[in-house]
Amino acid sequence: MFQQKLCKKILPCIPKCYWSRINQISNDYVKDESSNSEASNTDRSKQDSSQCSYKTQEVLHLLEKAATFESVKDKNWMTTPYPKNIPLNYNEDTKSSINPKNTSVLLFPGQGTIKVGMVKKYMNYPGAKKLFEITNEITNYDLLKLCLNGPQKELNRTEFNQAATVVSSLVALEKIRAEDPKVFETCVATAGYSVGEITALILSGIITFEDGIRLAWTRGKAMQHASNLVPQGMLSVVYTPKTQLSKVCTEAENWARDMGIENPICRTAIFLCSERKIIAGNVEALDYLENHKTQFGLTKMSRLPVSGAFHTPLMEPALKAIAKILGSIEINEPRYGNNVCNIYIIDLMEHHFHKHTI
Repeated sequence: MFQQKLCKKILPCIPKCYWSRINQISNDYVKDESSNSEASNTDRSKQDSSQCSYKTQEVLHLLEKAATFESVKDKNWMTTPYPKNIPLNYNEDTKSSINPKNTSVLLFPGQGTIKVGMVKKYMNYPGAKKLFEITNEITNYDLLKLCLNGPQKELNRTEFNQAATVVSSLVALEKIRAEDPKVFETCVATAGYSVGEITALILSGIITFEDGIRLAWTRGKAMQHASNLVPQGMLSVVYTPKTQLSKVCTEAENWARDMGIENPICRTAIFLCSERKIIAGNVEALDYLENHKTQFGLTKMSRLPVSGAFHTPLMEPALKAIAKILGSIEINEPRYGNNVCNIYIIDLMEHHFHKHTI
């Protein structure tokens, strides 16, 4: 307060000639203060930058130490982010308890794969002729003659092809049995594609060879009957990732319905792999897909050499006959079973047989 009053009394008494000098001194002082402030900020920035400059190795070391790859002992205050029973030391290679070089897996084909004369090269191996003799006796039909001499059109018929596929696959195993018997000793699993599942069931001991042939023969005849009711078939389809296959099948069904087909079917019957499926249904629906493949993004298509829309509701007329034969077959514990999870019990296997046979 005193300084303000003093300045008010003194300043008016200063001659005007000194005002310019006072202003110059004031401006120089302000410039010096600003320069010193900038220099101080620059030094401080350099100091902070030097403190924040870490070496690459130091950063990597810091990141490696930031997480632990060891099992957490004290779980009272946290939950481990890693799966249980999984080795967490990423520096050590883990080996499977089963060496694939010392094991084998036997897979069997489905209907439509065998050609006339294909089994001829196996007939000199022990047991091959005997298998066909038993088959001919059970079916009361000379399947060996059909497999050797054809015609192919007759062999392709479902009523013959299914049993022929099963016995031909087992005959091919006679070659392996004679030339590399260790395959059977090291076999850990077996599976089949469609009717090839019956072949796998025989090899695994779940059903006998005789019952397997009876099942394949009855299944083939029943599915042939269902195939004769309406024109139908199967179509192998390769498509783009953008293709909405279920929507495409619905459009094909609508087209067939407009053509006068009652309750048309067109749907995925078999999942082969990513972007490749087997479509089955009424012939009219399959024709529609072939005629509009570019529009739907179907890049590759081919008809399967079968007469039925297998694994679809069009096979429902075959259920009764197949259920009857399944009821007469004894189910045994598998020779090659699932030893990772719970082993299938017989009641559960019977349930799956009835559900997935067609």
